[in-house]
Parts: sequence; C-alpha cells; structure tokens
Amino acid sequence: MKHLLVIGAGFVAGPLVRTFLEKPDVRVTVADIEPEKARALTGTHERGRAVVLDLNDEAALRNEIKGADLVVSLVPYVFHPVVARLCLAEKKNLVTTSYVSEAMRSLDADARRAGIIFLNEVGLDPGIDHMEAMKGIDGIRSRGGRVLGFRSYCGGLPAPEADTNPFGYKFSWSPRGVLLAGKNEARYLKDGREVVIPAADLFLNAETIEIPGLPAFEGYPNRNSLSYLETYGIPEARDIFRGTLRWPGWCETLKKIGDWGLLDAKESDWTGLTRRPFLARTAGLPDGADLRRELAARWKIDPEAKLLDRLAWLGLFEDGPLPGKSGSPLDLLEKLMLAKMLYAPGERDMVVLQHEFRAAFPDGTAERTVSTLIDYGIPGGDTSMSRTVGLPAAAAADLVLKGRLNRTGVLTPVTPDVYGPILAELKSRGLVFREETISE
Repeated sequence: MKHLLVIGAGFVAGPLVRTFLEKPDVRVTVADIEPEKARALTGTHERGRAVVLDLNDEAALRNEIKGADLVVSLVPYVFHPVVARLCLAEKKNLVTTSYVSEAMRSLDADARRAGIIFLNEVGLDPGIDHMEAMKGIDGIRSRGGRVLGFRSYCGGLPAPEADTNPFGYKFSWSPRGVLLAGKNEARYLKDGREVVIPAADLFLNAETIEIPGLPAFEGYPNRNSLSYLETYGIPEARDIFRGTLRWPGWCETLKKIGDWGLLDAKESDWTGLTRRPFLARTAGLPDGADLRRELAARWKIDPEAKLLDRLAWLGLFEDGPLPGKSGSPLDLLEKLMLAKMLYAPGERDMVVLQHEFRAAFPDGTAERTVSTLIDYGIPGGDTSMSRTVGLPAAAAADLVLKGRLNRTGVLTPVTPDVYGPILAELKSRGLVFREETISE
C-alpha cells in the first residue's frame, strides 16, 4: 500500500485528500500545525491519519517525509524549498501547486541525480492554465502553424449572485497570497515590444474584459508574461499576456490600499497603539487625523467617493484593538478582510480561465481560438477554487505515485505526458473548456 503525505490542510486540500482516501491502495497522512484542520480532512477514515506538524521542526518534518512514498506540499510557497531539501535527503518525490522559485529550480540537478521528481505548478494558476495553454499550442504546431499571440486571463471570484460586498471579492484561499500578488511588477509583449508595468502602477493598467454569459470584468497584468515565450516554446509570438480577473472596483481600491502602505509586511511594535493611530502613522498622518478626509485630500477625490465607502466598510477608518502585540499593516489588513470577506453558507465562488491563441499556417490562413473554463463552487460543498487547485494536484500526484512519468528533476506540466492525463481526469470531473475557433 502506498503512503501519501499531504502537508498543509488549508482551503484547497479537501478535494485532493478525499480523492486518495477513495483509493483502496493508498494511506493518507495530513499534517498541519492546526490539528483540527487536519482531523477535519481525515475524519475517522481507516486509511487516514492526522498529525500536528510545525514546519520549523525539521526533525519532525523529515520523519514524516521518511515514511511517505510521495509528499504533496500545500503550504505557503516560501516553505516548499525546505520540504524539497528534506525530500531530496530521503529520496522522496514531491508535488506542489506553486510557481517554481529560484530556490526550487536550483534543486533540479540534485533531484535528477537522486532519480526523483519535484513536480510543481499543478494547481489552477499556475497549473490548469499551463496545461490548457500547451494543449492548444501543441495542437497548432501539429498542424504546422505558428503561434503569433497568446493572451490569458484567470480569476477566482464570488459567483455573480454572491457578489454582495463593496470589494466584489471573497476569500476561498489565503488572503495574504491575494494581497501580495498586488506588489509584483508585470511584463508582457505587445506587437513585439516589451511592456514593463512597475508594481506601483499595476492597478492603473486595468481594462474591461467581456466573457459571454457573465457580467463585465476588469483585468490587469499578472507577473512576468515574457518568461512564457520560453516555457511554452513560442519564441515567434509577437504578443504574450497573462492577466488576473476581478469584478469592477477592485483595482481602484487596491491601488489606494497600496498607496496607503497597507500592503507593507514589515512588522512593528503595537504596544500602546489602537487601530486608528496605527493606520494614521502608516499613512504618514498625525495620530488623531480624520483619515477619510485627509486621504480624500491627498488622493484628490470627493470625500464621499465610493472608493472611500469601500475602505470605511472594511473598518479602516474606525478605532479598535490591534490583533496582537506586534505586526505589520498587511497583518491588520488581512485580519479585517478575513472578518468581512468570507463566503456565507450556501454561497458559490466561481473560477474563470480564458486563453486566446492567434495562429498562422503555411497555407496562408490564420485563426483565433478562444478556450474558456467557467466553474462554480458547490453550495454547502467544495469551492470551485478548492476543486480547480486540489483536483489537478491530485491527478498529478496519482501520476507520480503510479510511476507513470519517465523523467526526473524539477518539472512543470507543460509536456503531453503530464498535461494529457491530468486534463482527461479533470474532464471526467466536469472541469471542461469550451473552445471557439474563428478564421481571420
């Protein structure tokens, strides 16, 4: 019987854990620093085991890894290299849903020498986005075509009927990850020219995105799209862009939250402070300042603007205790958002992923193909975010556990031997792309 170790019992772990508990030849250990979260996933299942694990306790972590056939790491990305190094020491395969960091990439040669697999980027974004992109690109190349342009947008959002707060957003995964994504610069290619968007201007570059059957979104650039010219093997492309989808108003609000300094993760001593003076100091204002009025003047907007209503709704103009003896502006923002921006029982989230390919062929024809995935959470059941991250990770883990990949080292799902079986499994689970091709 195989033994799967899942490290991290957060928002997206449920579908993956249940997938393997349904397999009679797999034992599953779920490890988390919060024991109740791990136990909620394994329950009383005879092949399930929940353990308390602090990632800072490397001896305990290594001991759990040593007893596993495969490790799936669903912890914040900064911990993946720690897990990977211990997997390397014990010669254990590893699957993660996170981007390949430089620290992870540096382990490629060692992993190949050890004959093990570190398979990353097998969630939603990164993950399903790569797989469907490569399926489309390989399909174009198989017909002798060249990819002239690739454009992709992805968003995890409240379903339209659950869009009930002024931010147009609710959290189905780590708030910190969502917020920190707004501190990255963006790079993309347009008409063969590199475009660089500094992090401070990221939310100033939103555009309206229309997807049939849904209200209009706003979309903004996501990280460094230029790297995908190499990742996807399309150096001939003159346009490549990857972006994030949100409901209207998000970009305007997050821009000002960043300008205020609330995305700063630097900790300070909160002794003797309450919320209002701390927020005033973060903005560079006197402790007793009227935050709404002072910020309106600084930003040159009406004090009654909807933007300020959103910040007021979140509680950023109110006084109150700070959550702890020390922390950062980002810590406080995360706490306030978690208090007000979670899904209510019965509400659905929604994942939207859309790729657009432009291609030219040897006979002189050209075409544009749009591939769209729209998925909704199950009221009272799994969120769409947990399904679209957890199910591809489970399919990837199954491939590795069964020894169906004939390569080793640090891998991503951009080759047919990886993306083919995973997309087929997702289709059987109802995660299906709708394609439309138009001749140009």
